[in-house]
Amino acid sequence: MSLARNLAGAAGVALAAAAFAVPAQAEQTPPPDVHTNIIDGREVDSAPWAARLFVDGQETCTATIIAPEWVLTAQHCVEGAGDSVSFNIGNVDQTQGEQASAKPGGVHIHDTADLALVNIDHAVQTEYAPLGSVGDVEVGQTVQTYGWGATCTDRPEIECQSQILKVADVDVTDIACSDYRGGTAVCASRGDGIPAGGDSGGPMFSGNVQVGVASTSDRQTTTAYTNITEYRDWIQSLAGV
Repeated sequence: MSLARNLAGAAGVALAAAAFAVPAQAEQTPPPDVHTNIIDGREVDSAPWAARLFVDGQETCTATIIAPEWVLTAQHCVEGAGDSVSFNIGNVDQTQGEQASAKPGGVHIHDTADLALVNIDHAVQTEYAPLGSVGDVEVGQTVQTYGWGATCTDRPEIECQSQILKVADVDVTDIACSDYRGGTAVCASRGDGIPAGGDSGGPMFSGNVQVGVASTSDRQTTTAYTNITEYRDWIQSLAGV
């Protein structure tokens, strides 16, 4: 069985499992040979573009605000959630930030990639995540991944979600691998940390631009981020950026 799983927290795993009958989706604990460890990385001081995603008030995933009324995240974080999606935006503390909710019918899902855009109910004035273009991420680069996800592997991940946004360096191994839905992804290996449950939908940055959205991870050594440089036309068509 593949160790690759999407990165949503417990609520997000339930949503994704409802949409996709993938055996790995049901895994709530790591295999027996996985040693208990902290998933490392480090805390972030400032991230005005960061958005913590909630479904029915439960912290679920990570996201970025890319335009005044548009938030970018993973498809598996919002599939089946309807209009119950909300965000805390612009603060590294997931309990703080400006609150916004999805407009009725405001959740837009890509046809083939693990991407979603959420149209929120009011304009948020902050520093938006700048999006990269083809060529902004290459094999061999060290890039940064951000999220409020789990910091443990020895108990249910919903119990150890980080209150403060964290960042980890990872090393790009492929820019045309597959995400959770078979879309084009950036694959990377562990650097000083690795994404885990709750980091789903969060950004991968190459330099100062976002190039990926967190899709899967084995919580140990490898991760896949939907390569948004390949989907800029779709993002542009909805969010205008």
